[in-house]
Amino acid sequence: MTKIIWMSDPHLQAEGTIDGLDPRKRLDAAIAFINAHHADADFAVLTGDLVGDDIAGDYAAIAQHLAVSHIPIHPLMGNNDDRAGFRASLALPETAMPGFVQYRLDMANATYLFLDTHKVGSHAGQFCAARQAWLDDALGKSPGKPAYIFMHHPPLALGLPKQDEIMLEDAAAFLDLMTAHNNVKHLFMGHVHRPTAGTVRGIPFATLGAVSFQAPGPRPAWDWDSFKPAKEAPQLGVLLIEDETVVLQYTQFCEYAVGVEV
Repeated sequence: MTKIIWMSDPHLQAEGTIDGLDPRKRLDAAIAFINAHHADADFAVLTGDLVGDDIAGDYAAIAQHLAVSHIPIHPLMGNNDDRAGFRASLALPETAMPGFVQYRLDMANATYLFLDTHKVGSHAGQFCAARQAWLDDALGKSPGKPAYIFMHHPPLALGLPKQDEIMLEDAAAFLDLMTAHNNVKHLFMGHVHRPTAGTVRGIPFATLGAVSFQAPGPRPAWDWDSFKPAKEAPQLGVLLIEDETVVLQYTQFCEYAVGVEV
């Protein structure tokens, strides 16, 4: 069995708060929970939106926070990330695609693919021809081996109206590529700060609540001008994968009050 800890969207700032929330305390609580209860995991994944606006300072800070983990953490790009800043502070494996933060991890019974859906200057996602070619090649190398994909932007609308406006732009081409291979077993996506699950073109998918703040549900309706984080505790996911069976345990790692200024 492979055990993976899945986290997303820490929005780590070296200092300051996000609408009264200290994201450093939330990330530290997540890592402390992992160290205490899931140090037997094979690795952890962090599906994007790693930092805030201070590129150099925030990446240097998150590198220090992640270094406390007892298990390896594989971070991804999100819409709020920066490739140069990411590469300056966070190590990437030799399998990383030149020019992008996109790489693979081969294990005995499965391949894990970590994608870069960042689009410069946009909150929406992009998966260009070069990244598609890399993924096509990676999936084609071991056609009989299960592949599990981690990414930031969902390639489909989730019924979350405002988040659906900033999903992966070239979703149809991405899904065409997925269905051209028969070894993609599951998609795991960040970005929306809410847990959802379903299937798209027959492929199971899941999203996750954030390590930082949670987005409100679609009702009552809201827009970006009226956005207020939901008063919901952060979460992480515990993934158990064995013989192509996938179990995802949505897990609350701390109380809502952690990091909230009063």
